[in-house]
Amino acid sequence: MDSARAEWRSYWHLPLLGALGMSVSVLHVYSLGPFMQPLAREFGWSRAQISSGITIANGMASLLSVFAGMAVDRFGPRRVGICGIAIMCTAIGSLGAATGSNADWVGHFVLVGLGCLSVHTTIWAGAVASRFRQARGLAISIAMCGSGISATIMPLAATWLIGSFGWRGGFVGLGFLWLAVAMPLIILFFSGAQDEGRGRRARPETAPIIPTITLPGLTVAQGLHCPAFYKLAVAGGMYSFVLIGTIVHFVPILEDRGRAPLAAAATAGLIGFASIIGRLGTGLLLDRFPGNRVGAAAFVLPTLGLALLQWSGSAFGEVAAAIVIGLSVGAELDVIAYLSTRHIGLRRFGALFGIMITALSAGLALGPVAAGTTFDHFGSYGWFLAAGMPLMAGCAIVLATLGRCPEFAPVEPASTVPPVT
Repeated sequence: MDSARAEWRSYWHLPLLGALGMSVSVLHVYSLGPFMQPLAREFGWSRAQISSGITIANGMASLLSVFAGMAVDRFGPRRVGICGIAIMCTAIGSLGAATGSNADWVGHFVLVGLGCLSVHTTIWAGAVASRFRQARGLAISIAMCGSGISATIMPLAATWLIGSFGWRGGFVGLGFLWLAVAMPLIILFFSGAQDEGRGRRARPETAPIIPTITLPGLTVAQGLHCPAFYKLAVAGGMYSFVLIGTIVHFVPILEDRGRAPLAAAATAGLIGFASIIGRLGTGLLLDRFPGNRVGAAAFVLPTLGLALLQWSGSAFGEVAAAIVIGLSVGAELDVIAYLSTRHIGLRRFGALFGIMITALSAGLALGPVAAGTTFDHFGSYGWFLAAGMPLMAGCAIVLATLGRCPEFAPVEPASTVPPVT
């Protein structure tokens, strides 16, 4: 307990900054729903066509996330995160210049994909995990609350901006707002243990020996032979496919039932609010109970939310579905990130979690377009929601079989002398 308090006294600000970074990483996911009808009216696009932007962006993240993870290991989370926020916010703002050409839409979301690579979970979770051990579950959960903040604010903010300035001004406003808020704070205060010793220069005659931080955990080769690594990747990928597909289309689902745009956005915003509660609660549970059991319980919860959304036609049922789905979404990244730090360690966390993010990003990329295609083909989202229920049960079973977390022996830091310049 004293150790946990010492961690919070020294690094209380780091999870909050991680949350800010995480809010930037999902701007394109939680803001796209309110733009679907305006874009469809403007360009005559189908919902699958519009959702393909997320597929492109997160497909890139799926294919290239391992290189982003290696960049974090090489340059530290601070440098990568600063560059990523600049790219991501610029990319979101640039969507306001879309021309209606498919090639142009793809090009804009390629830029969004580059931003996704530079602001993904590895950066924020890795930096937080490097500073916290006894309170790691709660600290990571607070950092992951950033996606809940976006899920709460984005539907309403995007709807208001569209109503006030049109959909083009809406994209520009979202990008500028997050850049103005996030960039100064990340530059001034964000730093993980991986950043220590980087960028230092000294005179040859006084050059000190600077220890290279080596954290405990598996090497890349060892991690790729670890069954838990693949179980976490599969569970995360299936979860992202179903839940992100549902969340991106949550506003259109309600609008199709006759809900007013602002009412639908307000209900969708409950997902983000509930996810913050879910994340904090999950973090507390992860610090007190076996992570695989907490994860299994959290991953089976969405079956209830999907059932409510599928079969309840009342406003009360829609609100309940948003809250239940939000509570589970609040647990997803926390569980995967936390269990990854426990099962593969922090030694090569950037590279290994970057590979794992490939599966999560693939699910995130394919889920929204699969939901949109389902609507375009059947005229409703019913088949997508029905298929999601057994997939969620499968995720819970996979996590339940993880077993106990291993104990990694501490690694002595190596000492390196800066080159003479």
